[in-house]
Amino acid sequence: MPLPSHGRYDYRPIHDRPLYDWPGGHRLAVYLALNLEHFAFGEGLGAELAPGGPPPDVLNYAWRDWGNRVGAWRLLDLFEALGLPAAALINSAIYDYCPQLVAAHRGRGDEIVGHGRSNSERQGVLDEATERALIAEATARLAREEGKPPAGWLGPWISQSRVTPDLLAEAGYSYLLDWCMDDQPVRFRTRGGGSILAVPYPQEINDIPMIVGRKIEGAAFADMIVDHFDEMLQQSSSQPLVMGIALHPYIVGQPHRLKHLRRALTHIVQYRDALWLTTPGAIAAHCLALPPGTLP
Repeated sequence: MPLPSHGRYDYRPIHDRPLYDWPGGHRLAVYLALNLEHFAFGEGLGAELAPGGPPPDVLNYAWRDWGNRVGAWRLLDLFEALGLPAAALINSAIYDYCPQLVAAHRGRGDEIVGHGRSNSERQGVLDEATERALIAEATARLAREEGKPPAGWLGPWISQSRVTPDLLAEAGYSYLLDWCMDDQPVRFRTRGGGSILAVPYPQEINDIPMIVGRKIEGAAFADMIVDHFDEMLQQSSSQPLVMGIALHPYIVGQPHRLKHLRRALTHIVQYRDALWLTTPGAIAAHCLALPPGTLP
């Protein structure tokens, strides 16, 4: 008996796909995804440094808030020093709390990506009408503040319902970041005969699953980034690949981890001429301009 399926894409091995190049004739695209998140005080979800007590959970709220007040600015300094572009994944509540932080990324020309209203909530548990309203509210705020709507979306907590890709496509999004099932962009089927692009977003090279979830530390996480990059650069000699690096300021912005992240990113930029340092939106735009049938 066949198992239930999402029906969004078909299985296609990575060695059985058309070849194409990234800009400049490169085969490896690398992007930084910096999650800029705001949390409700005393309620809702949030990553934990230590097991939270009864609300209000001051310890964990303050730890996360340190990321917006300090850690995010240290990361901006690092990106500037290394000449690295970034994608800022924005909870729309950030505009009410610390608009200066989004303005700093806007001033660099970084891509602004939709990331829901707040990481205190999940969208995938909502009914369709309520989820549509959440997407519309967050999108409208980003469009008003940035002068244009975002092209990409990452759900808070990678949360999707069965209709999220449909709702995002209908809201005008060209790509989503929630699925980690490939190293190349993949077209998702959506209802009504349309499609939306899934750009690879990492769950291994991602500080929350690794540092918070698996309890590794900054040096080991930096080693993972370096090893992952070295191997993907070698693999990309025969096919186009995407490597994302997912970061959260309250985690890798901490000085004892930032030191090691600087080492890992410095290693990557030494190969600047051999790869495409870019943003997920630029990756999506490039892929959507390829001849029909090129993408799986």
